[in-house]
Amino acid sequence: MKLTSALLGVLFSVMSFGLYAQKQQNVLVFTKTAGFRHESIETGVELIEKLGQENHFGVTHSEDASLFNKDTLAHYNAVVFLNTTGDILNDEQQRAFEFFMEKGGGFVGVHAATDTEYDWPWYGMLVGAYFENHPKIQEARIQVKMPSHSTCSHLGETWTRTDEWYNFKNISPNIKVLLNLDESSYEGGTNGPSHPIAWYQEFAGGRSFYTGGGHTKESYSEEAFVKHLLEGIKYCLFR
Repeated sequence: MKLTSALLGVLFSVMSFGLYAQKQQNVLVFTKTAGFRHESIETGVELIEKLGQENHFGVTHSEDASLFNKDTLAHYNAVVFLNTTGDILNDEQQRAFEFFMEKGGGFVGVHAATDTEYDWPWYGMLVGAYFENHPKIQEARIQVKMPSHSTCSHLGETWTRTDEWYNFKNISPNIKVLLNLDESSYEGGTNGPSHPIAWYQEFAGGRSFYTGGGHTKESYSEEAFVKHLLEGIKYCLFR
């Protein structure tokens, strides 16, 4: 009887591990740059790897665009474009990424992800806007537009922080704005009273989240920003 109980315990453990393995979510953090390269990239990668360990999702970091093929992307549940810049995927790789999203994948864009792939209209709609310019790094006040959303439920009505604040062009009408910059609180804003700085959307069968924060190294040790980014990743991972 004891042997039977022991065997049942072992079988239960094996089955539990199998179920856990099946549910394991995996993130590809892509940091290829073909233009300006942010000094904060490595700091951001280290943070996301740490968040993966703490929140039970796998993290792979790469700058190898050849990973953007159907077979390889099938191993991931979400892709993070962490301060990517310029033209970083060829036509075949772009098609593979489109297929990934159509199959229910997730996309997380951080800061310079909007300074990427200007000649790929599909990507422009996925990321939600394109970078136009920015003033100097400075403190600004952010209006929390969706306080009930997991990515900003910890922020209150306003959030004041220091970063490099992008002005955008070609803002998609389909994005759902989470955070809006108050241009009266800093110098150099050109989008006016409607100046989104973080948003999300259902897109092409998958999910997309973008945050304009993350230029500075300090961002990735700022508790409120770390929580904001983590919840954005989780929004794209866990349905």
